[in-house]
Amino acid sequence: MAITSADSPVVVTTDEPVSNAKSALAMVMVLFFLWGFITCLNDILIPHLKSVFSLNYAEVMLVQTFFFSAYFVFALPSGKVIDWIGYKRTMVSGLLIMAVGALCFIPAASAPSFPLFLIALAIVAAGMTFLQVSANPYVTVLGPAKTGSSRLNLAGAFNSFGTTIAPYIGSLFILGSVPLTMEQLHRLSGPALHAYQLEQAGVVKFPYFIIAVILTSFALAMGLFKLPKIQAYESAVAHEGGHAPSIWHQHHLLYAVAAIFLYVGAEVSIGSFLVNYLSQRDIGNMTEKSAALYVTFYWGSAMIGRLAGAGITQKLRAGPVLGAAAIVACALVITSMLSFGHLAMWSLILVGLFNSIMWPNIFALGLAELGRLTNKGSSLMVAAVIGGAILPLLQGFVADRIGIHHAFFIPALCYVYLCFFGFHGSKVKVFRRATV
Repeated sequence: MAITSADSPVVVTTDEPVSNAKSALAMVMVLFFLWGFITCLNDILIPHLKSVFSLNYAEVMLVQTFFFSAYFVFALPSGKVIDWIGYKRTMVSGLLIMAVGALCFIPAASAPSFPLFLIALAIVAAGMTFLQVSANPYVTVLGPAKTGSSRLNLAGAFNSFGTTIAPYIGSLFILGSVPLTMEQLHRLSGPALHAYQLEQAGVVKFPYFIIAVILTSFALAMGLFKLPKIQAYESAVAHEGGHAPSIWHQHHLLYAVAAIFLYVGAEVSIGSFLVNYLSQRDIGNMTEKSAALYVTFYWGSAMIGRLAGAGITQKLRAGPVLGAAAIVACALVITSMLSFGHLAMWSLILVGLFNSIMWPNIFALGLAELGRLTNKGSSLMVAAVIGGAILPLLQGFVADRIGIHHAFFIPALCYVYLCFFGFHGSKVKVFRRATV
């Protein structure tokens, strides 16, 4: 799954023209690609770590719990970091923190230790949070203001491109061998089991080392590159004075925060279980490596939908478009739950197509008419991606008890709420206190 935070209103605080705007924009687009690619690698890590450490579904979903909890923990503090060191240095810091997390995969695999893998993932996600909340403003200022939204849509497409190719590349390096079954693992002696875990866990060392090298190299390039200095809108207008209304009285925003929580939870839950789901005998009846290739279609359809959605939302209102997409997504999930074979497989994969427009539409609807509260509203919605930490874990508990096939009722329920939000909850109804 790819997450791209909404752009906060910003102003340029330098009088120097950006003569190399195209080069700078290209660099920022690479950032969008990188965090999409790395995030989606979790979908490959989950089935791999499940087999290496003989985990059940609930236990292995701690991968997403640790990863997306970092967004909740660091979303608000990252705004303070931007105030201290600026957007550019925060981006560079985020890249370096991600590189440290990627390098931590090496000792985790050498142990091998599942808790160390979780710590490494949390470090990667912490750096990614810093990166996301600082990268979007650069997209908005690197060119004419009237084309800012176009650049953001293009950035989202690069993000989706990263999520599309990550399952395929990850499967080549991480899912190269056929894992032993649970019965075979139980028959191994202690030393033999340790040797097997050491060998299987070790396959992640090389790809994550390469990722660390790429992140570090790009951080150095970003640090040396001259980019415009920008500051948050709220900082720029703070001198104007006045009392801003309470953010907790913006009902449409609060509905949007819940929508982000459930949307991210649903998308991550489906992506996280997809390899294990498609490898089931009555669904896809394929190896995990082959199933990983079909995850590419799930995220690839999201990329196609995002490109198409940019044109659709220019002509149609965002709320009804979101509601309609949620209805179709819910219907596809239910179809998959009630069927088997290729129908069950492709109906779930196609959910990605209708997930594509949900993130930008929810953000746009949530930030509507917030004015000076825009930055706070954006921070709340970024923090709400903790849904990606909680709902996959919940679905893991359910899958361990009723089976993976019918555990997808959880994302189906999420889409029911998203339908409500699109058609009704997104309408701006600002609460105002009565005055006497």
